[in-house]
Amino acid sequence: MGRWIDLDAPAAGAPDDRARGWLASPPEGASGPAVLVLHAWWGLNETARDAADRLAREGFVALAPDMYGGVVVDTIEDAEREGQRRSDAEIRPVVDAAVARLTGDDAVVARGYGVVGFSYGAAWALDQAAADPDVLATVVVYGTGGPGTWTPGGAVLGHFAEDDPYEPAENVDELVGGLEASGREVVVHRYPGTGHWFMEPDRDAYNRDAAELAWARTIEFLRERLGPVGA
Repeated sequence: MGRWIDLDAPAAGAPDDRARGWLASPPEGASGPAVLVLHAWWGLNETARDAADRLAREGFVALAPDMYGGVVVDTIEDAEREGQRRSDAEIRPVVDAAVARLTGDDAVVARGYGVVGFSYGAAWALDQAAADPDVLATVVVYGTGGPGTWTPGGAVLGHFAEDDPYEPAENVDELVGGLEASGREVVVHRYPGTGHWFMEPDRDAYNRDAAELAWARTIEFLRERLGPVGA
């Protein structure tokens, strides 16, 4: 359903190349609200592209920028190395270019957009929500991070694992407390019997029942905050 597109920014970690993204649009030429998809620390792999495709099938225009400059990894060791190798200064222009391309797409209706971030991408999603008042809805999947202080703004939905050494309960509680203190609407779901990466089918931690429930909640949340789909 989706396709590769070039973005108006240098690729992170490969400044001589152009950044790319995976753009997925609703079927049959329909229009819909915009959603930015930010990948986990594996890179813009098939699972991340499938997430954008899934949102498009639900009536959204989804764009997943490649924050790793074409690199995709599979092991935790490689992912840790790649996540540390690129600076925020390299990745920020890629995210900004993706937002500009997404919100300017002919298929996008209405002002504002949503952001969905997985793990590594969740921190970037929270940063984007704090920096851009046009972010009306943010979904973070087993990831916190983000700014230390918040201002009023769009609602936040969080999906977190019950047993997660990468994002223990105190991290989640701190995020929720900061969001609530700013007056933001925040809803957090914790999924029993799950671990980090429970929404990614290519990981051993994948939990189909929890993943499908999280997806259903995500779609409902985005539709409520971003407006009608399939216009």
